[in-house]
Amino acid sequence: MSIGFPGLILILIVALVIFGPSKLPEIGKAFGSSLKEFKKAAQGMNDETTRK
Repeated sequence: MSIGFPGLILILIVALVIFGPSKLPEIGKAFGSSLKEFKKAAQGMNDETTRK
């Protein structure tokens, strides 16, 4: 059950209409840094549980 290519294009078009072309790079950067921080925290939790 994945979104697929047509669904992804539709989501991008809706985001472009709602936020405008000037805000999309900022939103993408914020999302990417949030995802990176989440992965880092999850890896840290995983490392702590394997050490015990």
